Amino acid sequence: MVQVRAVRSPNWSGVTGRFGAGVAPKRSPVETLLRIASYDPTMAYDPGAIDATLAAAVGDEPALIAELRGAFLDSARRGLDGLENAKDAEAWQAAAFRLKGLAASFGAVRLMTLATEAAAMPVQDMLVMRKLRRAVERL
Repeated sequence: MVQVRAVRSPNWSGVTGRFGAGVAPKRSPVETLLRIASYDPTMAYDPGAIDATLAAAVGDEPALIAELRGAFLDSARRGLDGLENAKDAEAWQAAAFRLKGLAASFGAVRLMTLATEAAAMPVQDMLVMRKLRRAVERL
């Protein structure tokens, strides 16, 4: 059964559809978050975001930035390994949230969004894993 909720907007007068006038299907918070994230232009890949975050933290130290960037990439790859080795939903979610936290710490917005998506998906979801691997490769 589809739950519905009334949606009112001053610009939405008399709109009708499958669910009736001014009514939209109710979404879970995760579905809403994923829907918003998929349309948000700031979720696009930004190759300089990690370097900018690191530069803000340590200043103009190219060698240190490179070392920290390498450590981040190693940790991100270990995070992917944790997801791939998860045997149950609890381990899967824990690994996804660890990866999300790591990504957030370094300003990797796209990876953070994908890790959030992974936490809500079934264990070993192939599509999510493919997206995560691609995101880490692009870093």
